[in-house]
Amino acid sequence: MNGSIRNVSDTALWVAMYRALESERRDALFSDPFARRLAGARGEQILDSLPRGRAMSWPMVVRTAVMDEIVLRCARGGCTAVLNLAAGLCTRAYRLPLPASLQWFDADLPEMIDYKRTLLAAERPRCRYEAVAVDLREPAARRALFARIAALGGPALAIAEGLLIYLADEDVQALCRELHAAGSFRWLLCDLASPQLLKMLQRTWGRRLAEGNAPLRFAPAAGTAFFAPLGWREAEFRSTWDEAKRLRRTMRGAWLWNLLGRMMSAKKRERFRRFSGIVLFERA
Repeated sequence: MNGSIRNVSDTALWVAMYRALESERRDALFSDPFARRLAGARGEQILDSLPRGRAMSWPMVVRTAVMDEIVLRCARGGCTAVLNLAAGLCTRAYRLPLPASLQWFDADLPEMIDYKRTLLAAERPRCRYEAVAVDLREPAARRALFARIAALGGPALAIAEGLLIYLADEDVQALCRELHAAGSFRWLLCDLASPQLLKMLQRTWGRRLAEGNAPLRFAPAAGTAFFAPLGWREAEFRSTWDEAKRLRRTMRGAWLWNLLGRMMSAKKRERFRRFSGIVLFERA
């Protein structure tokens, strides 16, 4: 089936299609003029083959928009280098108004790097850009990349967008420890799912993703506290639900959940707020 997910890299085509659809709206929250080209026909086929594929665009769109805001704020606030881990088909280095002096590294598997490089060959990045072909599952290669960026000296931002949920707990621990040990990484930006969200996603897309060797795994019960022993403290938590209301990209029927939320205790409201979020961590 053309719309089947064959591996975790195919999820990048799917997410690029969400960016394409948002960019084509009259009230678009961001403009990614490259997204449809990168998603291609397979990206649309994957999206349409997934249960509730188009209906679930809102959290992906919100994630992109909020991360855009945070990346720009870091880039304009002293960050000198960005490492985009498992970058997939992210085009922030090409579409955001970044400082020309910023050093941006997109790191991913060689086939993904080659695919994006080919389709964007005629485009010009907004900053100093390098695509790095690397298998981040290999500890030695991963540490060498982190050390190389640390050697640049300035404060760096690491982005793990749409990555951690596919990793086992021990893999997330190793990644975060090594980023901290590298020294120059001041910030870590990622999206984070709760165990409740993971269960919901498993029911909706879990089987399809597992069959494509992209099982959903990481959703720590401790939330952002999971990262504290690894050297990272929560600096900012942006609830996907709250940000969707702010950006006017809520799900159908959101009004009912908002009404029910008013009846919850403060503790339950906070748990609901942290159902899913975008998190900026700082070195502890």
